Amino acid sequence: MRGFVPIDLKVTTPAPRDVWQMLMASDAEAVPYQSPEWVDSLCALGTHEDASRLYEDGDRQIVLPLVRRRRLPTVLATAASMPSAWGMGGLLASEPVGVDLVRAIFTDLAALPYVRIRIRPNPRLGDLWAAAAPRNVLSTPRRAHVIDLEGGFDKVWTTRFTKETRSRVRKAEKNDIRVERDTTGRLVPVFYDLLRRSIDRWARMQNEPRFMARFRGGIRDPIRKFETIAAGMGEACRIWVAWVNGQPAAASLVLQKGNVNDSRGAIDREVAANTGANDLIQMLAIREACEAGCRYYHLGETGNS
Repeated sequence: MRGFVPIDLKVTTPAPRDVWQMLMASDAEAVPYQSPEWVDSLCALGTHEDASRLYEDGDRQIVLPLVRRRRLPTVLATAASMPSAWGMGGLLASEPVGVDLVRAIFTDLAALPYVRIRIRPNPRLGDLWAAAAPRNVLSTPRRAHVIDLEGGFDKVWTTRFTKETRSRVRKAEKNDIRVERDTTGRLVPVFYDLLRRSIDRWARMQNEPRFMARFRGGIRDPIRKFETIAAGMGEACRIWVAWVNGQPAAASLVLQKGNVNDSRGAIDREVAANTGANDLIQMLAIREACEAGCRYYHLGETGNS
């Protein structure tokens, strides 16, 4: 491989928590999905266990958050950073890493006995991973949207919100829509009920029987998952709910640690119709991220939209 500089890495697994937390605090690209608290929340459901890896190259330390399936011998198990429906993974480092180091990590992972290892890196670093991937690695292009919060909320509001969105937010504020923000898990049932209504709407749009859509949604996102996340992430897990005429209209589960992941959104379109409720809670969450000094607000994968 032209230009490849071999790197001899020292590996420790699972990654020591003090180093992991230090890198979460020092990596300017860090997202909540890469935090040890997120991995602990995932593992608390009983399907996975921590397989994170600390790589050391001289004085440089890099952590790869990684989990493996439980109750299977290693040769039959899969590993991921992160599994489906659990967000993004990838490397944490106190300084930017280059292609050669990521290639060395690919070499380390290829030597592990897992059936499959799946990496979904921070989308802002997707080009780095694509450039480092060996030919025998399957790469799947995906699309995500990220808001750059540089300049603070006033700049984001005036230059990165569309005129139409700003109008909807102002309309919601004039309509005196009530908004709650909770970090205790109290609003998980409200959020989950709205999520189920969203699933019902998607089922109608796709001509899918509701029971099938709810069954799939329940496997992917059972309410216990969100209860566990709220308990495990603590203050980093914010559930926003907008109420219209006393009814829950829109909700968003936002994770804020390092940077921000807008993890899940849900809406009752009949209750929220033309009120701007969803736009209002998005604006409030983005403003809070700006005030906290976060640089990036990740909106997640968006298909081809």
